[in-house]
Amino acid sequence: MQGRKDFTPKMLYQVHLDTLVPADNFYRQLDAALDLHFIYKETRKYYGTEGQESIDPVVFFKIMLVGYLNNINSDRALLRYCANCLDVRLFLRYDIDEDLPWYSTISRTRQLYGEDVFLILFKKVLTLCVEKGMVRGKRQAVDSAFIKANASMDSLIEKDVIENDVEEYANEFNENSDEKIDLYNTKNDKAKKTITSKRKKHVEQHHAWKAKEYKDQPSNKNSRQVDEHGNLIRPKYLSNHTHESKTDSDARISVKPGKARQLNYFGQIAVDDAHHVITAACSDYADKRDSQCLENIIELTKENLIENEITLDEITADTGYSSGEALKYLDENNIDAYIPNFGQYIPQREGFIYNKEKDQYECQRGNLAILPCKGERTDSKGYTKKTYRSSESVCKNCPLRDQCCGKTTKFKKIDDSIHKPLYDKMHEKMQSPYAKRMSRIRSKTVEPVLGTLKNFLNMQRVNTRGIKQANKHVLMAALCYNLKKLMKFKRPKLNFNYQKVETELQKTQKSLETLLFRLMMLYTCAHQKQNFLFFAFP
Repeated sequence: MQGRKDFTPKMLYQVHLDTLVPADNFYRQLDAALDLHFIYKETRKYYGTEGQESIDPVVFFKIMLVGYLNNINSDRALLRYCANCLDVRLFLRYDIDEDLPWYSTISRTRQLYGEDVFLILFKKVLTLCVEKGMVRGKRQAVDSAFIKANASMDSLIEKDVIENDVEEYANEFNENSDEKIDLYNTKNDKAKKTITSKRKKHVEQHHAWKAKEYKDQPSNKNSRQVDEHGNLIRPKYLSNHTHESKTDSDARISVKPGKARQLNYFGQIAVDDAHHVITAACSDYADKRDSQCLENIIELTKENLIENEITLDEITADTGYSSGEALKYLDENNIDAYIPNFGQYIPQREGFIYNKEKDQYECQRGNLAILPCKGERTDSKGYTKKTYRSSESVCKNCPLRDQCCGKTTKFKKIDDSIHKPLYDKMHEKMQSPYAKRMSRIRSKTVEPVLGTLKNFLNMQRVNTRGIKQANKHVLMAALCYNLKKLMKFKRPKLNFNYQKVETELQKTQKSLETLLFRLMMLYTCAHQKQNFLFFAFP
């Protein structure tokens, strides 16, 4: 017989929320594993003693956890999700008929709390992972990823050129113009600052160049200029030196190969290779290089590990983290790192050998010229280099001058970084089989973690503004990743062959029994012999 379900809502229900959520529910287990009562002490300083009660700090952080664990970026969507899930309501301690906080309350509370509260929560979760045996500390893999800022390229406005930034604008001028200006012809920094007339001239040059290049292009989003096909024309010359976002002044223009330019933040993480637990996480400005962020992420990692009585042994990272300053920091702090040198590094100059004692290059062909060090200089990009130059009298009649120096130049010049000995040391280190193994370990350790953070834990885009808020965003995504690892982690079971163990125990027992019997016989014989000697020799 065919059935038909009729439904008539009751006026009153007698139901308990606790009975509707299974005992093995994820949020039940999470609530038991993570005690958040310490949050009250850490957030007390942000509240006064009068007025209405705010949202419970523990409830706020639980709502944040739910958002990141379920990859929900919008506060409105997050509160709707929490209201519709019985297990989440039980996790938040909100009954079925209770109204959850308003979405704007979540936004204001997130801005109210400082970065230190989020960092303490991250360390708390990391400590739980350490206690469960998930962090070894032997090897840390470091990597980064761009995080989309809560601002569009249309929010960019043009900066005013100020005298203190002339050097940066002059560099951009040199890259885009046939005319060249020189900011490095003075003896010292003090002299540079005193030549205000020269600086003003450079500002005028920059404005003139910019006006010429921008002649047929819109300068900001307010322009509705279109091309012949009806497409909106964007400004061509957009850089962090010339433009800033009026929506989020901390966001920076950045680009990845094959993708369009956008406003981003820079997320940095360090991952332990044992069970892929994130040991440190932070956010930085997107116009920085990876190498400029290396010191900060390593110091954070060391601090977090030391607090858990773990020593940092090795660091592995990709080529982006290679620079002279980064290698200098690693060398001064005795950090064992495996970082391939960047692409422009040249281990040996063809046809020349370097004499370390005399600090000079020596030609091995042609007229055997000597290239002594002529001093140090700083190029347009800010890199300090040592210049080695030969004598014109030696090179001008060399049969190899055209292919070595060029058709017009009568001397040979070689520029080396002042940190070349550190580059050479790292290059030699990376030739070992262990270093190549470290590169493979790095890729399989940190890259899957970054992919998970961006695709499943809400780190693709930040819904707040400012570098401090972006740092909170990265910390929350990282600690939620560790929480998921913590909840799924099970200690490896030891596979015992109980039959074999039982057999070995039986053999051991028999051996012990035999040994004991022999000891007793020896004791008896010795005792009888002693009595015999006693009676024989009174």
